Amino acid sequence: MLEEVERWLARRSWSAADRPLDQLLAAKGDTGTTVSVVLPALNEEATVGEIVATIRRELMSESVPLVDELVVLDSGSTDRTAEVAAAAGARVVHRDEILPRLPALPGKGEVLWRSLLVTTGDVVCFVDADLKDFSSAFVSGIVGPLLTDPEVRFVKAMYDRPLGEVAGQGGRVTELVARPLLNLHWPQLAGFVQPLGGEYAARRSLLERLPFPVGYGVELGLLVDALHTVGLDALAQVDVGVRKHRHQDGRALGRMAATIYRTAQLRLARGHLVRPELTQFERTAEGFVPRTYAVDTEERPPMAEIPEYARRRAA
Repeated sequence: MLEEVERWLARRSWSAADRPLDQLLAAKGDTGTTVSVVLPALNEEATVGEIVATIRRELMSESVPLVDELVVLDSGSTDRTAEVAAAAGARVVHRDEILPRLPALPGKGEVLWRSLLVTTGDVVCFVDADLKDFSSAFVSGIVGPLLTDPEVRFVKAMYDRPLGEVAGQGGRVTELVARPLLNLHWPQLAGFVQPLGGEYAARRSLLERLPFPVGYGVELGLLVDALHTVGLDALAQVDVGVRKHRHQDGRALGRMAATIYRTAQLRLARGHLVRPELTQFERTAEGFVPRTYAVDTEERPPMAEIPEYARRRAA
């Protein structure tokens, strides 16, 4: 590990307990910083309600007004995700209602990018909507450094990821794809425990300057681009405990891995894959059947370049 990274780990890695809520509220009051929380959601009726209710109860009360805005961005759910989220107290916005002149592309990154147009916070915090046993420390922990340290611009959550009942075995795409890529090509980012984690917060002034890969590559893309835009010392991570969520099957992980590799490749060379597709095999009664999937190749430009966003900022 680079000496620079060892120093960064000592200087920019914290625990959520390092910044109690009263300290965060005082810092928020002193600076006037506003905080938006965004939950990208697709068919998450089983978990989204509890996440929203916890944030509302513990971080949006009269006595603890840490979060100013809570938005669930529905990317086309066919279950009761929107209804459950609204009943729990979130403002629900459908992806297709935002920037209608630009047809929406499928993918998580697309939803996160569009969320900048329907939120107003100086700090934007993203939280996946499939978390189980959710703790509000996932929010307060990662927005904390942004409220208390003006030099910090981007904060990732770190946590243990159990696979079933086995501790530390989650994050398979991280260990097999993302971590090797980062260590080999962006060694300054080798200190991030969960580089692909879906829980992170950043200053709007940074997010609006970054391109957003539309699919699963969004986390790696934002992290790499943030490094190049503001430097390692402006990045940080906070330990929030344990993350429990729904796990993907092996084929889904393969598609995620291909997308993440593509995102890395674009940033290494800004070139093009000869064949941006991935073929996997599924056993059926007739034997192994090939299934070919497109690898996400689209990226949205920095939001600051979108006329509608510029007009809203000027208003």
